[in-house]
Amino acid sequence: MNLEKLQTYCLSLPGTAEAFPFGETTLVFTVMGKLFALVDVNSFESINLKCDPEEVEELRERYEAVLPGYHMNKKHWNTILFDGSIPDSLLLEWVKNSYDLVVAKLPKKSREELGK
Repeated sequence: MNLEKLQTYCLSLPGTAEAFPFGETTLVFTVMGKLFALVDVNSFESINLKCDPEEVEELRERYEAVLPGYHMNKKHWNTILFDGSIPDSLLLEWVKNSYDLVVAKLPKKSREELGK
C-alpha cells in the first residue's frame, strides 16, 4: 500500500473529502464530514479505520498487524500496520467497510444524497 493508492481509493468513494484537521501530518478522510480513516502522511506506517464492534477483537486476534485504535475508541476503531502482512486488497476492503459503517449512521437525507 502506498499513500497515492490509498488517497485515490478513498476519494473515489461518494461524498468523501480529505483534510488535515489534526495537524499537517495526519491526513483524515471523511464522508459527509464524518471521519472514516486517518493516516500519518510522513511515516505512512499505519491507518486507523472504523470497524464493526463484533469484528474488532476477531481481526486483532487473527492478524498481528491489527491493533486497538491508536488515540481512538478501542471498541470501534483498529489501527492497521502497513507491515506487508495484509494484502492491499484486504486493506481496501477494510477501508470500504469503515466508510460503509459511517455512511450507515448518517441521516437519511445524507445517505440519499450519496445514493445509499
